[in-house]
Amino acid sequence: MSAKTVYLVANGDLRPSANRTCWPAQAEVEAAVVRAVEDRGFAVVRGHAFDPIKGHGFIDGQRAGIEVFRQIPDDAPLIVVEAVWQYSQHLMPGLLGHRGPLLTVANWSGRWPGLVGLLNLNASLRKAGRPFDTLWSETFDDDLFLNGLEAWLDGRSVDHDRSHARPFEAVAISPILSDVGRSLGQTLRRDKAILGVFDEGCMGMYNAIIPDELLHPLGVFKERLSQSALVAAMRDVTAQEARAVFDWLLDRGMRFALGSDEESELTEAQILEQCRMYIAAARIAEEFGCDVIGVQYQQGLKDMTAASDLAEGLLNNAERPPVRDKQGAVIRDGRPIPHFNEVDECAGLDALVTSRIWTALGFDPETTLHDVRYGQSYGGGGEERFVWVFEISGAVPPAHFARGYADAISERQPPMYFRLGGGTIKGVSKPGPIVWSRIYVEPDGLRADIGIGEAVELPNEETERRWASTTPQWPMMHAVLPGITRDQFMAQHCSNHIQVAYAPDETSAQVALSVKAAMLDELGIRVCVCGDFNDKVFALNVPTRRLVEFSDKAAGQRSGPRE
Repeated sequence: MSAKTVYLVANGDLRPSANRTCWPAQAEVEAAVVRAVEDRGFAVVRGHAFDPIKGHGFIDGQRAGIEVFRQIPDDAPLIVVEAVWQYSQHLMPGLLGHRGPLLTVANWSGRWPGLVGLLNLNASLRKAGRPFDTLWSETFDDDLFLNGLEAWLDGRSVDHDRSHARPFEAVAISPILSDVGRSLGQTLRRDKAILGVFDEGCMGMYNAIIPDELLHPLGVFKERLSQSALVAAMRDVTAQEARAVFDWLLDRGMRFALGSDEESELTEAQILEQCRMYIAAARIAEEFGCDVIGVQYQQGLKDMTAASDLAEGLLNNAERPPVRDKQGAVIRDGRPIPHFNEVDECAGLDALVTSRIWTALGFDPETTLHDVRYGQSYGGGGEERFVWVFEISGAVPPAHFARGYADAISERQPPMYFRLGGGTIKGVSKPGPIVWSRIYVEPDGLRADIGIGEAVELPNEETERRWASTTPQWPMMHAVLPGITRDQFMAQHCSNHIQVAYAPDETSAQVALSVKAAMLDELGIRVCVCGDFNDKVFALNVPTRRLVEFSDKAAGQRSGPRE
């Protein structure tokens, strides 16, 4: 084979319907990448053929991936092109054994979320310690892509600017904020916490699994639960109990886009099934003493019951329909039972930490993960900003909407992914300051990136346009991350997911970020503070009395009885 030959592979979904639907977009992106490579004097060999019977040319399983890599020379330059969501497990056996240079490439599109798949694959490779370079593009003729491609084809690394990420030790944090965070970390380590994991490993997200030996020193332990146990517990929920949850939501003003066709529309029966799941999940969390829980759903439960998203969003909300245990007591009344979507354990650990901090500071404790789905600049002249589309399949707590449940509508999940239907909790996240974060795994241990952001309000027509170009059934946050460009974020961020929580005001967001950084550092997690933040707040440029109150609350949590 010529020294100027590059191999190309394309990874896809486990679900045949998704692979068939998304194949035309993948073929278009591949053609653009191949043209760019060939224009630079290289030949491209596709490592696997289009399958006319399946109707697509994706690697669609782990065994298929192993067989594909048997046919690719071990030392050949290799490009992974992603225009869609992909299951990284299909590629990991081949990529970890491949010795040649590796480049991952994604399209920049909301409808065809290659960038979401790319972030997952990149995070999985970083967890495994497998070196790679990465690029993304909307048109594949821009300077970032072409210059990066030329560097990689020339045997050089593709360098991205990551100057927005500062190690925590380089940031001066005030002693009182540090004390609050470290005291909360010490409390967690001493008193312990449980992550309830309903079937580990979802959607090929190897990056979302935290090895037990990294969790235990933090005082965090997994309770491994079965999704079949969740289905069994749903059967024990009475029709009256499920109906009471549905009626509670209607009384709060939540709307449901109901129809009669089970295959394509949201039906009342699907909603009632989701209400059963909410009740069952809360009861299991209480039975096993889980501080947070995560349901996988996408594989396994998708063939058994309606989508988990409505249940997930309700669990994440402090104000939620009451669920009673076997003794008749309301389970954790007035408090969330934090849920980590798609059993992303990194998000689960983050939700646990966030919930502890926000509660100690007296802030609204609701938190959720989102997909880093897409983003575009918006506005003109000096008002132009890059506004991200953070969008997840329905697990957003209604407290993140301006009017709570009254701003929420439930629409049927797309049949392509959700055969048995079920509704989301759709809405637009309210404007306000947020703290964003991501805990992730690298070969040397746990790390975290955190920063200050802002959820902004866009005109309704722009919101609808963004929904139409992504997944219109899902809740969305318009997010701005000050001090971080699109490409800086893509180069540094180590997941397809991002965790967000609101703060009452900008100063409170800075305080919460400071405390969170200190708590994570106390737990032994290496922290980077990303983007713009107020160094004066880190140095205690806020009322001392207020922080003393925060510190007293933290001390009370540390010494008081466990709820």
